[in-house]
Amino acid sequence: MKSAYFKYIAALLLFGSNGIVANYILLNSYEIVFLRTLIGIIFLILVFVLSKQKVQFLKNKSHLLYLVISGVAMGASWMFLFEAYAQIGVSIASLVYYCGPVIVMVLSPLIFRENMTSGKLLGFLAVIIGMLCVNGQALSQNGNSWGLTCGILSAITYAIMVVFNKKAKSITGLENAMCQLFTSFITVAIFIGLKQGFSVNIMQGNLIPILLLGVVCTGIGCYFYFSSIGGLPVQTVSILGYLEPLSALIFSAAILGEKLSLVQIAGALLILGGAAFGELFRSKKNELREEKGKVVL
Repeated sequence: MKSAYFKYIAALLLFGSNGIVANYILLNSYEIVFLRTLIGIIFLILVFVLSKQKVQFLKNKSHLLYLVISGVAMGASWMFLFEAYAQIGVSIASLVYYCGPVIVMVLSPLIFRENMTSGKLLGFLAVIIGMLCVNGQALSQNGNSWGLTCGILSAITYAIMVVFNKKAKSITGLENAMCQLFTSFITVAIFIGLKQGFSVNIMQGNLIPILLLGVVCTGIGCYFYFSSIGGLPVQTVSILGYLEPLSALIFSAAILGEKLSLVQIAGALLILGGAAFGELFRSKKNELREEKGKVVL
């Protein structure tokens, strides 16, 4: 259990540092994501082979299709996110991106037939108000409109990724991460090939942050994430999950010198607090439902 906690927290911190590392790479956002997915999938395939795991994903074709759609959405989401990093900064882009889980929460009654509770509605309203607080100033600046659009699209495609990943129930763990990341790589490769060809000019000094982003933040991060969540309680995963956007805010302030105004800080608290409230309220409801369903002998 201690190992699972360590891996999960380490994965969240690695994911939270993505925008920081990308800031030191002198490439456009699409090229960064292309190299990130390429290096990450090579690393995961090596881990999969060395761990001598068996291929299981071909057994259920419908679940494999769901995972392919999820991988395409993840590739698109990362491209939008890294473009938002470049346009509006790591802190604001991370907050907009983290509205993705809230979109899933709101859509869950329609897709997964979960009940729409008052907690979910309150959480959603808090996130919407928080979004307006965080991005109110940026919306008044024409130069940031594209960055905000990319941030919103990254959240929407994130939600699509999560929904279809949840439907691929028979493909789990490292195999899930490997299949999804491979599909993401193919998606980004096709896009960048059509846009500019496959030539990526890596300038001197960029190699170390590229390897750090691909091997550590993506490969090791995905491996730690998917190998740990199965051994942790669902509520613990939900609560600790907010370390990712929080760490992104802290890293961007400490390393990049990005600062939020008081209104934006209040908005950040509303976004993270609203999302956390909706998740925790749902977890409590599920626990109560399970308790009522138990037979007392």
